[in-house]
Amino acid sequence: MTDPDLDTPVLDNHLHLDPDAGQGLSAVRDFRRLGGTHLLVVNKPSWHLGVEAETGEDFREVFERTLAIVADADDLLPGRAWPILGVHPGLISRLVDDRDVAPAEARDLMQAGLDVAAEYVHDGRALAIKSGRPHYDTDDDVWDASNAVLRHALDLGAEHGCAVQLHTEASEDLSDIAAWAEERGLSPHRVVKHYAGPRLMGPTPSVMCRTEWLHEAAERGEPFLMETDFVDDPERPGAVMGPKTVPRRVRTLLEEGYDDAVRLAHVETPARVYSIDTEATLTE
Repeated sequence: MTDPDLDTPVLDNHLHLDPDAGQGLSAVRDFRRLGGTHLLVVNKPSWHLGVEAETGEDFREVFERTLAIVADADDLLPGRAWPILGVHPGLISRLVDDRDVAPAEARDLMQAGLDVAAEYVHDGRALAIKSGRPHYDTDDDVWDASNAVLRHALDLGAEHGCAVQLHTEASEDLSDIAAWAEERGLSPHRVVKHYAGPRLMGPTPSVMCRTEWLHEAAERGEPFLMETDFVDDPERPGAVMGPKTVPRRVRTLLEEGYDDAVRLAHVETPARVYSIDTEATLTE
């Protein structure tokens, strides 16, 4: 059941759940207690789960463990939890800098991991794909390889008719990525920039739940999503935002009269981007 004071679906568009060492399902319970109803759970970076991938198939362990905790989260929620699977773009630096892998080989490995993620989308076990490019400075070879990985993710999104969530550099203009998506037959609105600010050209912004950013997104009236990027890392307990944040921010927005913006972020934009119905998937 939704919180009667909220009376709306409440979706966190991007967070992580650690199946072993983090808060895990207790974070889901906190989210629900505050009025949360729906989650999009992105697998943690592969090395955070102890997987040092050497082949695309090695990512399957990460994906299977993610699916298992998402299924448990789904059972706890009045709405749904969906998995988003992919390869964190920061892996390329781990491969190149720590394991002395050539950028082209790192590119091939990461693309192979995305191919495995796409299998889960094709089978209906995952909702979308996660990819991106480093948010920090790199040399040209690593940057070019990262963009090749990102474009491959867009190819897969177009092929499988699914959204693609991106981790990228901070920017208010990612029109280049939107153009790449369009060239491949993937609508740019189905490309989502995670950890976004309120203003973004190109993809759909998944706005971090800073109050001032949400106010600006609400005033703009353009499609947007809300997220915490909860990392569920016991060694970084205060990192990013906690699982209670989205429902708390939704409550505040409703109290301030932003009803249309709440519906836009939690009903209309999820339907537009992911083809999910956050109202029909609510149960009493």
